[in-house]
Formats: sequence, structure tokens, C-alpha cells
Amino acid sequence: MQAESPDALARAKRVALKRAKRIALERAKRVRLMLFDVDGVLTDGRLWYGPSGDALKAFSVLDGHGIKQLLQSGVAVALLSGRRSPAVTLRAAELGIAHVLQGTDDKLAAFESLAGRLGVAAAEAGFMGDEVIDLPVLRRCGFACAPAAAHELVRGHVHYLARAPAGAGAVREVCEFLMRAQGTLEAALARYLA
Repeated sequence: MQAESPDALARAKRVALKRAKRIALERAKRVRLMLFDVDGVLTDGRLWYGPSGDALKAFSVLDGHGIKQLLQSGVAVALLSGRRSPAVTLRAAELGIAHVLQGTDDKLAAFESLAGRLGVAAAEAGFMGDEVIDLPVLRRCGFACAPAAAHELVRGHVHYLARAPAGAGAVREVCEFLMRAQGTLEAALARYLA
């Protein structure tokens, strides 16, 4: 039995990556509702506590602008978090995110309830999560994605793995990927080039 040559292995890897990207684009094209976890996706996952015990969070303006563009393109956006935070409520309001699900013990039930209320099939919904508690939603939705440093099990169950880190452009990258797949990105960016 002869071992594969390094060139053949590299070629096979390129073919597999190309196929995976094509599948991710096809899935992203169908998305009408995109949900994002908060800690470890919209933030870097660290929790800072102020002197009064309040949890503080830092959000990226890059991610925020990506969400605004995605909303303007016609895709509904929601936040789905196991924790409760006034900072998340405030940030969602600033960005115009109408659907904010916090303190959710059962993310899959919350996902299915929201999708049902909005009349969106699971295949038309996307979710970006980073931790094993996000796996039920990632496995159920039509377009699953994660930031670069997501848990190993999560990375194995997503259609798109962002290169950018959580809390520093990963959400923006996913928003632009969705818009590119749906043919709305160029028009969204063109207004800044006029």
C-alpha cells in the first residue's frame, strides 16, 4: 500500500475546503433569522466585575456595525444567552435588535419558540455559538457558525468557523458572509464608496 503524496493530500484538502465553503454559502443564502450567543461570541468571553458586583462586558463596534448592516439587509437578528445582563439589553437596543432572549436555561426551546413566533423554519435560521451548551441549537439550525476559539466539539459541528476572534470581529465576519451569500453585501458597502 502506497502512502498519499504531500501534493495529493494538499489537493484533497483544498477540494474539501472548497466543498465546505460552497455548502456554507448555500446554507447562508437561506437564512432569514440569525441568532448570536453573547459571552464568547459578541464578547471575548471574559467577565469583568465592577466594585458593586455588576458584570461588565465589552462589545466590538465592528460587530455592531455588521449586525446593523445585516438587519438593514432584511435578516432578523436575535441574541440568545444563558446569562442576564443589563449591558446586553442596552447594546441590543442601541443596535436595533428586537429579539433578546436572556437567562435561557434551554437554548433549543428558546430558539424553536422564537423561530415559530416569527414563522421561520429551522433551515432558515442561523446561530453562532462557542460553547457545548450551544450545541443543541447549532445542530438544529440551518446555518451553524462559531468564533475561532470555540470549544473543539463546537468547531466540529459548524458550517462556518470565523477567523476573527470573539468580541473582535467574528460576528462582523459572519454577518458579511451571510450578506455575501444573499447578494446584499456589495450594495450595503457601496453607499460608503459613493
